[in-house]
Amino acid sequence: MRFVNSTDESLLAYYESVRKQVAADSRIGGPFRLIGESAKQYATELQAEMRRRQLRFTPIDWPH
Repeated sequence: MRFVNSTDESLLAYYESVRKQVAADSRIGGPFRLIGESAKQYATELQAEMRRRQLRFTPIDWPH
């Protein structure tokens, strides 16, 4: 519910920012070197709001 007042564009930008951080983590060799579980939870909350608004997005491929 914390994203209710955010614009669609803002949600997509926040999500893309997390995606870039995950990609950077992958490039330097490991799961969650720069970001942690809190970023994954944040992305999950963003996804829920984007689904509620029926926005199109590509799910993040989280490293294992």
